[in-house]
Amino acid sequence: MSMATNSKSSPGNRAEGRDAMLLSDLDVTVEPMADLGQRTWFKTGGRADLLVTPQSVEALATLTRRAWHDDVPVRLLGGGANLLVLDEGVDGLVVSLDAPAFRLLQVERGGASASIRAGAGHDLFALMHELNRAGLGGLEHLAGIPGTIGGAVVMNAGGTYGDTAQALTTVEVMDARGDLAIHERASLECSYRHGGIPSGIVTRATFRVEPTDPATLRKKFQELFSWKKSRQPFAASSAGCMFKNPIDPLSGARVSAGLLIDRAGLKGLRSGGAYVSPVHANFMALDAGGTATDIAALANVVVARVLDHSGVRLEREVVFWGRHPA
Repeated sequence: MSMATNSKSSPGNRAEGRDAMLLSDLDVTVEPMADLGQRTWFKTGGRADLLVTPQSVEALATLTRRAWHDDVPVRLLGGGANLLVLDEGVDGLVVSLDAPAFRLLQVERGGASASIRAGAGHDLFALMHELNRAGLGGLEHLAGIPGTIGGAVVMNAGGTYGDTAQALTTVEVMDARGDLAIHERASLECSYRHGGIPSGIVTRATFRVEPTDPATLRKKFQELFSWKKSRQPFAASSAGCMFKNPIDPLSGARVSAGLLIDRAGLKGLRSGGAYVSPVHANFMALDAGGTATDIAALANVVVARVLDHSGVRLEREVVFWGRHPA
């Protein structure tokens, strides 16, 4: 890949020249001014100066090493399910692990036990269906959770029935110098919405699964998915739960963020084209024509109103990206 630039004419062109050096001779696909907003579940938001999709682990390693050396911010784009891209857009490099090299799935069977190795870019919805067909249980508690394997591992995604870490056995992480290391689950300090992953890029992970009757597994998967659909606004333009469930300062127990928002009387609250879902108060959704600015403004109002009502400060679960170092 080559990019013709004049690196001396302006700050913008200097950045383009820098990016050309980062990406030269690499097996990557590049999309300048990529519409990131449309790649998120909100379906709105700004653009990335540069969206890069490495086609191999080696290309990712070299790109990561060069970006670290030149102090260029790098963000990882997963399935867009837990992300709001602010209307101002995103600087630096946005890296997508959507190439086949990062979406591989391998199954290893050994008598009554089995394991799977999945690339970081593998889609969680697709994985659930593949495990159902293969008759492999152990991850069905993640049914209905959107995103990719990498994102699920990093944030320890989960819900009422369990989280990602409970079936995780190892995770492969690439550090800023492009070096790979495999970390055992026992060495990771996983907790609520925190995978305990060392700084770097998750490239793949392995999980413990077990042979299960496909019909039984399919029925359980459908029950869990139906339960979620009945309690969450699946049809809305939403990114999942906006806030983490906080610790109640009085009881010391974790309390539902949705319950706190509901008790503050905020279901249906609007800001521009954004609104708090009347189905589940921890979901924020958009009308047609709504913007990322609307969502961000609504989230700020909800934080302030819940703090005033209950004394609890909510922390966002949805990640906001803008023009600042990652």
